[in-house]
Amino acid sequence: MFRLSPLAGVLLLAALAPFAFTADGKTNEKPDWPQWRGPNRDDHSPDTGLLKKWPEDGPPLAWKATGIGEGFSSVAVVGDKVFTIGDVKGESFVVALSRDKGDKVWSAKVGKAGGHYSGTPTVDGDRVYALGQDGDLVCLKVADGSEVWRKNFSNDFGGTHGDWNYTESPLIDDDKLVCTPGGKDAAIVALNKKSGDVIWKSEINPGDPKDPKFEVRAEYSSIVISNIGGVRQYVQHLRSGLVSVDAKEGKELWRYTKLSPNTANIPTPIVLGDQIFCTVGYGKGGALLSLKAANGKFIVKAEYFNSKLTNKHGGAVQVGDYIYGGLDDSENDLWCVEWKTGKIVKDWLKNPREKEGKGSASITYADGHLYIHYANGYVALVEATPDGYKETGSFKLANYTRDSWSHPVVIGGRFYQREQDTLWVYDVKAK
Repeated sequence: MFRLSPLAGVLLLAALAPFAFTADGKTNEKPDWPQWRGPNRDDHSPDTGLLKKWPEDGPPLAWKATGIGEGFSSVAVVGDKVFTIGDVKGESFVVALSRDKGDKVWSAKVGKAGGHYSGTPTVDGDRVYALGQDGDLVCLKVADGSEVWRKNFSNDFGGTHGDWNYTESPLIDDDKLVCTPGGKDAAIVALNKKSGDVIWKSEINPGDPKDPKFEVRAEYSSIVISNIGGVRQYVQHLRSGLVSVDAKEGKELWRYTKLSPNTANIPTPIVLGDQIFCTVGYGKGGALLSLKAANGKFIVKAEYFNSKLTNKHGGAVQVGDYIYGGLDDSENDLWCVEWKTGKIVKDWLKNPREKEGKGSASITYADGHLYIHYANGYVALVEATPDGYKETGSFKLANYTRDSWSHPVVIGGRFYQREQDTLWVYDVKAK
C-alpha cells in the first residue's frame, strides 16, 4: 500500500488548505467574478444547477447590504469579499463587503464623485483596481483597502471625456493594467499593475483635423481582449469609433467609425473569434465586423450593419448562435439576433411583457437563462432561446426610487443586483 511520509502529508494538507471538500470528495471552492462582465468579459456565468423558475415574489434573499453609496456600479465577487463603488457626500469610495453575510469589511476613497456612473472594480490577486468618475485610478490592497498607488487621467495623461465623465472598468492583462484616459497622446495606456508605472501610451491618429466631428476622447465602454490574426490586441470604443491597439506597444491596428460620432458609446464589444460584434444606442445600431491581417495591416469588413440593433446602457450577450440585447431605453423592448447573419428574430421585438419591466435592460447569462435588470427596478428570469421572450420569474426591487442601470451578476449560486445604495443578493441555487 502507498503511504505518504509525514513531511509529504504536511505539504499535501497545506496545498489543499484553501479548498473545502464535500462528502463525495468534490471541491466546494466558490467560483469568482473578478471584473466587469465576469472572468472573460462576456457576461457568462459558469454556474449550473440554478433555479429554472422563481417563486411569485422572487428567489430567497440571502442578504442585503445598505449604505454602500449612490451609484450604478456593478460588483466584483472574489474569495470572501464583494466589491463595488459608491458615492457618499460628493466623494467616491470602493466598498468591500463580506461575501457570506454582506457586512462592510472596509471602504477606501477613490476621489471626487461625478454623477454616480462609476464603473466596476477589478480584482487581481491581492489587489483591487478602481476608476472614479473624476479620472482617479487607484490600486488598493484586497485585505484592508490600503492604497498602493494612484494616477489621475487628467493630470498624468491629459485625458478628456464626455459629459458623463469616466465610467470605465479597468482591465488587467498579465502584468498590465489597461485603461482609457482619452488623451491626445494617451488615448489608451498600459501601466504596470504592481507599481502604476507607464509601459506604453497609445496615440490614436485623429484623422482629418478639418473634421470637427472626429474626436479622440474616452467614452463609457470598457476594453476587451482579442487575438485576431494571431495578434493580441485591445478593442475599445472611443468617441472617434471602435479602435484596436496591439498589446505589446499600443500601436493602433484598425478602427471602425460607422457608429460614431454619437451622444455616448457605452456597450462593451463582443469578441467572436476573428469577428467583433458592436452595438451602441441613441439610434445608431449594431454591426458585425470581420478582421483579416494582410501585409502587416488589418482589413475591416462589416458583414452587416443594422440600425435596429441599438443598445444604450445594458449591453448585449452572446449565447450560441444568437445575441440578446435591449433597445434604446425609450423603446422598452429587447432583441434577439442571429449574430452571423444579422437576422433579427421577430418574436423578440415588441415582445408581450408578462410583468412591468421597462427601460434599459441590463443582461447577464447563466445556466440557460438571461438575468435582466430593467431601469425601473424590475428584474426578470428569461429563457435564453430564440423562440420568443419567455419569463419564468420577475419581481420589483423594494428600494427602487428612480431609474438606474446597474448590471446583474450571477456567481456561486447567488444573484447579485445593485439598486442605488443597496446591494440585493438572492439564493438561486436549485434545491
